[in-house]
Amino acid sequence: MYVVFEDNGQFKAEKILSEADTSLQVESASGKRSKIKRNNTIFFFDTHNPVTLMEEAGKLAEDIDLEFLWECAPQQEFQVEELARDYFGHEPGILEKTALLLRLHGAPVYFHRKGKGQYRPAPPDILKAALAALEKKQKQAEQQAVWIEQIKQGIVPEAFKPVIHTFLAKPDKNTFEWKAFNQALAETGETIEQLLLRLKVYPHPLAIHREKFLGLNFPKGTQFRDITLPAIPDLPLADVEPYSVDDMFTTEIDDAFSVHQESGSVYRIGIHIAAPALMVERDSELDKLARDRMSTVYMPGDKIPMQPESVINTFSLIAGKPTPAVSLYVRANIDTGEILSSETRLEQVCVQENLRTNLIDHLITVESLEDESRPMPYPFLFRPLWKLGQHLKSAREVIRGKPENNSRVEYTFVLDGPADDPNSIINLAPRRRDAPLDLIVAEFMLLANTQWAGFLNDNGLPGIFRSQQAGRTRMSTHPLPHETIGVPHYAWCTSPLRRYVDLINQSQIIAAAQHGISARLVAPFKPKDADLFAIIGAFESQYTLWGEFQSRLERFWCLRWFEQQQLTRVEATVLRDNLVRFNNAPFVTEINGMPELERGSIVEIDLMGNNLLELTLDCQYVKQLEPEEPAITATEANPS
Repeated sequence: MYVVFEDNGQFKAEKILSEADTSLQVESASGKRSKIKRNNTIFFFDTHNPVTLMEEAGKLAEDIDLEFLWECAPQQEFQVEELARDYFGHEPGILEKTALLLRLHGAPVYFHRKGKGQYRPAPPDILKAALAALEKKQKQAEQQAVWIEQIKQGIVPEAFKPVIHTFLAKPDKNTFEWKAFNQALAETGETIEQLLLRLKVYPHPLAIHREKFLGLNFPKGTQFRDITLPAIPDLPLADVEPYSVDDMFTTEIDDAFSVHQESGSVYRIGIHIAAPALMVERDSELDKLARDRMSTVYMPGDKIPMQPESVINTFSLIAGKPTPAVSLYVRANIDTGEILSSETRLEQVCVQENLRTNLIDHLITVESLEDESRPMPYPFLFRPLWKLGQHLKSAREVIRGKPENNSRVEYTFVLDGPADDPNSIINLAPRRRDAPLDLIVAEFMLLANTQWAGFLNDNGLPGIFRSQQAGRTRMSTHPLPHETIGVPHYAWCTSPLRRYVDLINQSQIIAAAQHGISARLVAPFKPKDADLFAIIGAFESQYTLWGEFQSRLERFWCLRWFEQQQLTRVEATVLRDNLVRFNNAPFVTEINGMPELERGSIVEIDLMGNNLLELTLDCQYVKQLEPEEPAITATEANPS
């Protein structure tokens, strides 16, 4: 005896070995035995070969006309055997019954299943609508097949042109265009970026990198909407002569220095920071714009500012115009490094000159700073700053327990041409981190950030503080030691034009400067304000994302620099295993097949080719260079 039964939506015919009240044990043609529920059985038979039954029934079912069958079927529910008698005109055999079962089950548009071997024809109106939908689906499938073939041949279908640019960043995966494109990806084995590039939707890999980032993070564009700026409070003009010190590409000038000799070795050092927080108040339209971006986005030859140009132009410390500033005045003995007192003021300052490091770097040397008989520009400014800065640096190194390593080289990416044109000439301008001007600026930014972190804490105000303990760097709303820098507390406060955390901290500093200990009652952020934690989370996430994009584009332009310089062989320093850092560019890559070498070893490698879309470089190890050969160590630049 044999049985036709249903198993996971499929019909099978197998031999019955034994029966129970609620189940049967059956055996397939391959000898596999299984137990099935009696409720799943449909037909019993012993007059046909079960091995060929399903195949023969399937062929017979294809000859059954569905429309005729639907017309012949009763309008109420019916059993398969009942309809089989009427359709075939005689008592049906197992082959005919199984064929009809397969045809009914395979046509859910015409017949709705109501139970085991039981069906009901679809009502006429429902059938009409279902057939129309089926026809539409068939036409769509045919159209998709045409689109897929066009895409595979490198042709952009006409229907794709309004939407294909969305495929890179935010495709609507419910559209037929995307489904066709996605199927083409599966059939060609290409990535989205590779296929869009082959279709010439984007002219080159640089456009892909830029558009993917901008499409995800700036879908409405990078321009700010027009906003009327509020009035700036009246502030006294400080009787100081500040100077800013930046590289030639800096446009958001947010810090300057002034020096005044009070008597002998006692000086008053002024650190003057642009004060946009005077205008960008919490929850204002300007604040929402800055909070949405969290930071200026940097990339070689271009940037996306955190704040509108109108705000930057109003508060940037441009020489020759009185500009609002938050000033930290430190009285110190520059011979001993002792900080005698400090004071924070809200005022206007008029910067005397915007000094550019590329123009004076070669004149400001350690020798000229320490030997007063040597000529150098702006000695009244830089010599006192250098002398005090060296004391501050030494004091921090005592706390750190080791000296700072500032011998690394950073690079500035200088483009001669548009930032979105891969044929623009790229220049890599190296700059040592231990250049005297860099050390001076860095030391007094550290001093301001440390002093203001303590200022907020002394006045009982929360802020966004940075700390590092046990090798872990984190942000919090209360101050903790920063072991790497060697200070008891630290907060980013000196870049309010380009970093939202600094802007928040500046608003708290302004409240403390204006109201002292009572600032807790009027400051924008009160103690235990939960919104500060939300800002920290959003900032860390977005700041990391911006940094990753900057690194990707810097990597792209490094690869283009190798091409433009026609480099085929370079020197590199081993970092670990097969990972090396180039000695002439901020580029890190793996060298397959390189022997195991000690960290710091200098190797020579051949450049075999690159992939500007995947940002990879094909390299080959040549040899290890002798230890006595000189080498320059390079690191990734971080203009933020």
